[in-house]
Amino acid sequence: MTHPPRLRPGGHRSGRYGRLTAVTGALSALAVLAAACSGPPNGPSDASGSFFALSPGTPGAAGPIDSFSWAVYAEPPTLDYTVAFDYPQNTILSNVCESLMRWTPGLTVEPGLARKESHPDPTTWVYDLREGVRFHDGRTMSADDVVHSLGRQRDPDNAAAWAQVFQNVTAVTRTGPLQVTVKLKKPDSQFPQYMATAAGVVASKAGVEKAGRDYGTTGGLACSGPFELGTWHKGQSIELDRFDAYWGAKAKARTVEFRFLTDPSARTNALLSGEIDGGYLIPTESYARLSRSATGTLSFGEGLSTVNVSITNLKGPLGDVRVRRALSLALDRSGFVKAGLGGGGSATTSLTTRAAWARAADGTRKAAFDGLAPTEPDLDRARALIKEAGASGATLTVATSSIGQDVSLLATAVQAAGTQIGLDIRLRSIAPNAFTALFTDPGAREGIDMFPLTYYQSITDPLDLLANFRTGAYLNFAGYSDKGYDELVDRATAAQAPERRMEIETKLQRHAADRLLWIPVAEWPTSVFLNRRITGAPTTIAYLYHPWAADVGAAP
Repeated sequence: MTHPPRLRPGGHRSGRYGRLTAVTGALSALAVLAAACSGPPNGPSDASGSFFALSPGTPGAAGPIDSFSWAVYAEPPTLDYTVAFDYPQNTILSNVCESLMRWTPGLTVEPGLARKESHPDPTTWVYDLREGVRFHDGRTMSADDVVHSLGRQRDPDNAAAWAQVFQNVTAVTRTGPLQVTVKLKKPDSQFPQYMATAAGVVASKAGVEKAGRDYGTTGGLACSGPFELGTWHKGQSIELDRFDAYWGAKAKARTVEFRFLTDPSARTNALLSGEIDGGYLIPTESYARLSRSATGTLSFGEGLSTVNVSITNLKGPLGDVRVRRALSLALDRSGFVKAGLGGGGSATTSLTTRAAWARAADGTRKAAFDGLAPTEPDLDRARALIKEAGASGATLTVATSSIGQDVSLLATAVQAAGTQIGLDIRLRSIAPNAFTALFTDPGAREGIDMFPLTYYQSITDPLDLLANFRTGAYLNFAGYSDKGYDELVDRATAAQAPERRMEIETKLQRHAADRLLWIPVAEWPTSVFLNRRITGAPTTIAYLYHPWAADVGAAP
C-alpha cells in the first residue's frame, strides 16, 4: 500500500484465523500476543513455533440500529478513490465505493461489482458485471462506467496512487453492455488481485465528470456502496447515509458518523466514555485500559502489517549500506514492541509477514526466512560498521508525530540506537494530518532521512510489498534502483502459478533484507474496539476494502 497500497503514516498492514474475541486479562493476554501475533493461517506465528489465535470477526448483529459513531485518527484530504492510499480514506471509502472484486473478512477475494471474472489467455481478463446496480447519483452501472473509472487510475494527469497496478495494462475496453475486457502487455499475476482494492473501484462516469476537479472533496462520490456520502463537516466529521437502493443486503445502520480525533488520548477517552462507539487502529498505549473497560470489547485480527523504518534519502550517510545495517543492528526491537506496541506485536527482521507466505510450500517459506538477521541488538558490530563506513558523528533526521506511540516511540528508538553507535539523529515533529503527505509529496520528505512506516498488504502475496523497491515504484521514496532486482520483480509478476512465483519472491526477500531499503522492526495485528451497544465489525484488515460498516448493528 501504499500498502500500492496501503499504509498509515507510520501506521499499520497479514492471514490467520482463530479466535480471540475479547482481551480480558489485559496484561496476560497482551503478553501472549507479544509472543506471537502474526503467521500463516493455523501455522506458527514466529520462528519459535508458538501459536496464537486471532479473531476473524465480532459476533453478528442482533438487529438494525439507527446510527453509530466511529473514530479515525485523521481527516482524509480527499475521498477520490484514485488516491485512497491510507487508513482514514479507505476506512470510510470502503463503505461508499465498491470494486470489481471484493475482499472478504477472511482476506480472500470474491465477486464484487463484477459477478464473474475470466482469464481466456495469459494477457486478458474479462469482467462480466452485475445487472441493475444503481449509483448514488441515480444512474445504473454499465461497462462505460468501468472503462472510465479504471481509465482515471491510468491517466498520468491524475497522479493516481494506484497507477503502478496498471503498469502492464494496454487497454480497458467495453466488450458488451455489461462486460469489460482488460488487455495486458505481458502476464501480470498481481493485477486481478488488486481489483478487490481501491484500484478496482467503479463510479458513475457522469457523476465524476459533473464534479470535475471537486470530485472527492465536495458533493457525492457517485459510487454504488451500501452507504452514500452525507455531510462533511470539515475538520470535524464525515457522515454516511444508508443507500436504500443498494443492490446487496441493506446496511443495518441508518447513518454512520466518522469523527476525526487526531490525539490518541482523545480517541481513547471517547471510546471509554461511550462518546464514540468504535474504532480501528487503537492507540497501542491504550490496549490495557480498553481491554479492562466495561464499556466495550477490544479484539485483534489479522493485519498483514509490518512496522518499518522507511529510508527516504540514499544521498547522505544512509547511502552506505553499512550505516543502514548498523542502525538495524542497534535497534531494540523487543523493547519497541513492549513500549511502542503495548506488547501487541512480535519483533522481526523480515519485511514481509509470515502470513503473506501462507500459500507457499513449507520449503519455500523456510527459504524466505532463513538467513535473516537476528532481532536482538548487536551494538559492537553496529559500532564497527559505523567506524568502517567513516560515519561517526554523521547527522540524520527522522520524522515523528503524535499520531500514536507506535510512531513517536519508534522514532525515539531509532534516535537511541543511533546515539549508541555514534550517529547524531534528530527528530522532526510533524502534525498527524500532515504526516500522510510523506507518502504522496516529495516536498514533504525534504530534509528527512527516515520515518516510521507501517505497511499493510492489500493482497496476501509477498510481492505486494517487495515490488515497492523496484525502480520508480510509488513507495520507493529513496529512489533505489537495481537492474537485477527489477528483473526478479518482472519474473515474479509474470509467474501465474503461486508456488513458482513465491520461489522467485524468496530471492527478492533476501535482496531487500540485505540492502535494508526499509528497516523492518515488528509484525502487528489489527485492533478494533466496539462499544457494547454495537457488534458485527470484522477484526481483520479487510475493513479497508470491504463494506464493513453495513454489518454493524445492535448488539444482543
